[in-house]
Amino acid sequence: MVIGIFGENCTGKSTLAEKLRECINARIYTGKDYLRLEKNEAAAEETFRAMLREAVAGENIIYVISEKEHLSLLPGGCVRVLATAELETIKARFAERMRGNLPAPVAAMLERNHGCFDMEPHDMEVVSGQTDLDEACGRIIEMSQSGRMKTGA
Repeated sequence: MVIGIFGENCTGKSTLAEKLRECINARIYTGKDYLRLEKNEAAAEETFRAMLREAVAGENIIYVISEKEHLSLLPGGCVRVLATAELETIKARFAERMRGNLPAPVAAMLERNHGCFDMEPHDMEVVSGQTDLDEACGRIIEMSQSGRMKTGA
């Protein structure tokens, strides 16, 4: 099975991916991790696309995405999970990554990008700080095993 978890920075994507990995013994790829599969970018992307297509009915792969252009790598039949968070939560988490300082240009960038994934087709939304991760993992696993996807939810 393939599970795509996507959303803005600091929305809890990696936390959810790690929790899912504990439940289903999956490999996690993040962003451009797939570049390690081949010597050039085009070949690596094609190898990764093929691997994801094959994994829909086989191996468990979780792909964590924070850039919209990587959404096109997700194959049909995968579970698409949108991770979201309130803007203030994102800013606070980003500031932590920057040792407590959130420069004004970075804050402005986060404000501009907030909600940029919200209209992307997804089967489920996980709201950081509001959605119980154990419950979310159970629902994601159930969706992936039952094949009852509602893409566009």
